Amino acid sequence: MSRDRGPRRLRRLDRRTLIAASLTALSMTASGCVVVHGEREVLPSSTRAEAAKALEQFLVAYNKADKAYDSSLDADHVTGALGDIDAARLKAGHANNPDGNPAHTPLKLTDATYTIPKKAGWPRWFVAEAKGNKGGNLHWLLVFTRNGLGRPWQVAYLTLVTPGALPKVEKDADGWAEAVPANSTELAVAPGELSKTYATYLKSGGKSFAAGPYTDQWRAQRKKQSRRPGLATQYIDEPLTSGDYAPLALRTTDGGALVFFTTRRYEKQTAAAGTSIPQPNASVKALTTGEIKQSLTMEFVSNGVALDPKQGAGDGQVSMLSRLEGLTSAQGS
Repeated sequence: MSRDRGPRRLRRLDRRTLIAASLTALSMTASGCVVVHGEREVLPSSTRAEAAKALEQFLVAYNKADKAYDSSLDADHVTGALGDIDAARLKAGHANNPDGNPAHTPLKLTDATYTIPKKAGWPRWFVAEAKGNKGGNLHWLLVFTRNGLGRPWQVAYLTLVTPGALPKVEKDADGWAEAVPANSTELAVAPGELSKTYATYLKSGGKSFAAGPYTDQWRAQRKKQSRRPGLATQYIDEPLTSGDYAPLALRTTDGGALVFFTTRRYEKQTAAAGTSIPQPNASVKALTTGEIKQSLTMEFVSNGVALDPKQGAGDGQVSMLSRLEGLTSAQGS
């Protein structure tokens, strides 16, 4: 008898455990709160209501930080490229105006539309496009990311775009978009390689990118600046692709992808013998370490959005749609 009682008791406990687990799952389903394995389930990254709330929370934090010139006030709502750019902007602002931003005007974003992809795994993310009271007629384009349940939504990418300039994104019958993997071979350039390809293009040129203000025109401008009398300017461009700088891509209706990606660049100015570096403005000085004598090396982080065409489509060139950068540090010597 004693030998049989243990297994039967275990079986009863197992059944009770299974029943309790089933009731818990049923209760969570009935309440509308279902925990799923985010690394396996293909689901919308957020609800539309959640996306709208994330934008509202970002605006509140962003405006508080801008008014006080205090990066701690929006640190939980920014990350990646925007996090670097925003923190440096606020640091410089605080150095020059310790009591806060005397020219603060709250940022307002209206008529927002949301593009939310269905995907498995983290990060979950979505794109918001809205009209702003700053930036003229341009629209604000923000990419929100979240790296786990219970984690806050943070803006990793922020650019300004001309209304109607973005390509149409592919959506299913329910209005959800499709995320394109970083290693996709269906595009002219895999999203995961776009940052490196852009950095290489800025250095050496080539045919990877279509003509425009952020490609051949910018290369021509940099070439001209590098040859100013008495002042030599060197540029080094680097890809940023890991962690919160990872590229994010949406499928477009033509089979291509709208890709958000990050790069970093260094700009070193060296004065000729007997001359000195032109004095930078107050914001640059606030982010500069060392004494500026014969050279100044500035570090910038930029985030861009590009249309990456389908493999074999047209001329196969990537089109840069927008790019926004900010100074993050500087070194004088």
